[in-house]
Amino acid sequence: MDNFERSIAFILRHEGGYVNDPRDPGGETNFGISKRAYPYLDIKGLTVEDAKIIYKKDYWDKAGCGALEWPLCLVHFDACVNLGIARATEIKAKAFNWTDYLFLRIEHYNNLRKPEYLRGWINRTLDLWKEVKKEG
Repeated sequence: MDNFERSIAFILRHEGGYVNDPRDPGGETNFGISKRAYPYLDIKGLTVEDAKIIYKKDYWDKAGCGALEWPLCLVHFDACVNLGIARATEIKAKAFNWTDYLFLRIEHYNNLRKPEYLRGWINRTLDLWKEVKKEG
């Protein structure tokens, strides 16, 4: 399995299925793909395969994840999906390694002052750490 396939499995596990949470700035989402970012898509009807194509083209490729070694490619890809490519790239530039990247990410979440999402963001980051550690 290549690094994209390994990484997208983690992303899809965390992004889940269809959600339309009025508190979420992305609005209607499916597999983490938002109506706000893709207004022309039928979000509710989006398939996993369509979501993978979007993630590969608009996140993995645009962020240069394919040029990164494992596990940094997964850590950066997940941050790009969760934070946006620009913010994730800023954080990555400050990190010495993938573990430092995770701590900087938690610091960023804490600074957002969104307590309703903080626990979920930290849990996702911890799960990412566990995923990388089990892979070795």
